[in-house]
Amino acid sequence: MSKKKTGVLLIQLGTPDSPKTRDVRIYLREFLNDPRVIDIPWLPRKLLVNGIIVPFRAPKSAKIYQELWDMTDDGISPLMTHTEKVKELLQDRLKNDNVIVEMAMRYQNPSMDSVLSKMKTANYDEIIILPLFPQYASASTGSAIEKALDIIRKWWVIPNIKVISQFYDNEGYLDSIVERTKEFHLKSYDHILFSYHGLPERQVDKVYEEDTDLCTDQPCESEINDKNKFCYKATCFATTRLLAEKLGLKEEDYTVCFQSRLDKKWLTPFSDKIVEERAKKGDKNLLAFSPAFVADCLETLVEIGGEYQEIFEEHGGEKVQLVPSSNSHPRFIDGLEELVRERM
Repeated sequence: MSKKKTGVLLIQLGTPDSPKTRDVRIYLREFLNDPRVIDIPWLPRKLLVNGIIVPFRAPKSAKIYQELWDMTDDGISPLMTHTEKVKELLQDRLKNDNVIVEMAMRYQNPSMDSVLSKMKTANYDEIIILPLFPQYASASTGSAIEKALDIIRKWWVIPNIKVISQFYDNEGYLDSIVERTKEFHLKSYDHILFSYHGLPERQVDKVYEEDTDLCTDQPCESEINDKNKFCYKATCFATTRLLAEKLGLKEEDYTVCFQSRLDKKWLTPFSDKIVEERAKKGDKNLLAFSPAFVADCLETLVEIGGEYQEIFEEHGGEKVQLVPSSNSHPRFIDGLEELVRERM
């Protein structure tokens, strides 16, 4: 009997088609109108996003995206380049197993509609959906899975569907970060930051019962249990503990923090404030990890590598060294291959 025909759908967040204001505006409009990203009622969200945020933010964001594009040799978004490479390498690992690997962006191109339309005609026995977000969050993983399933549910023939919700404890993913660290001498840094993308506190609260406040009743900073296993804050701290163990770090050597906040009611401590505080304490060299991002992008290269460097220097520091993301590291591909094979 022939092997089952399997389709693997890798999903990344997305990127504007170009750093032009028009393309950034289109991207922001799609991204910020997602009810899992800005979780307020439809009408207020439309008025806020389309009437206030996008018109004012698009020109400023376009300049930042242009800065990101300028860092590349090919003039293509790093997120796109790294994700395409991951797709190619994973496909090469699985080419003899009747597996086809596809890649889509949750927002913009290649769109999930177009990629899943292609997958529909391939007549797969099963489809494995793998959002490339190590720690589950409704605004990233949840949104990607919801979109994929919303498209697939309209098909007349629906194959077996398997979903990978998170992989923060996958050895290949963790080892790829550790291997990246070998480019640097840990003991030469005054302090280490593990900076994760921020989330509104209310979104983290939704993982728990309605009467539970932000991880108050759960040891999210110290352990994973059956109740907090999908809590973004808990899995960020768990990722850090796993990495710290592999790197031989003590608790006093590092700080877990959260970047890219929009207001004060987001997960704390804020990464930029920690950078400022460490400079004021006399630190001269910081090493920064960003484990929530498996591919280098605006949040790593520009925010940490650029903006935080400026903050650090302004308050007396010298260098914030960014550890590259997993990108297409062989151990990361090992990890993805393991995740897929476990579900085949």
